[in-house]
Amino acid sequence: MSLDAAFAASAYSRHLGIEPLHIENGEARVRLALTDELRNRHQKLHGGALFSLVDIAMGLACSSSHGFDNQSVTIECKINYIRAVAEGEVICTAKVLHAGRRTLVVEADVMQGENLVAKAQGTFACV
Repeated sequence: MSLDAAFAASAYSRHLGIEPLHIENGEARVRLALTDELRNRHQKLHGGALFSLVDIAMGLACSSSHGFDNQSVTIECKINYIRAVAEGEVICTAKVLHAGRRTLVVEADVMQGENLVAKAQGTFACV
């Protein structure tokens, strides 16, 4: 399965408006523009949308590490929200730190320009 086919198969990613920018060799970079539908009650980017961005980027990094024909699923993920996003877009860069036979450990940074928005680390199972 190609990257385009893998990404096109994710209706949720498309629904959020996530755009893949670069995906290869255990790394993924994806973009998310803030829309009204993604705002929380304080008019900021909702933490759930931000977490989804991180999880999707990490999953794509895993797929680019062990092949898009192989599946991986999130076992756990921890995120630190650093700053709120009121407008514009964010870019998440995820990188596989360890690719074992059964699990992958991945980290991700979400940036808005030069500002760190969130930092995350997760573990994925190869299934």
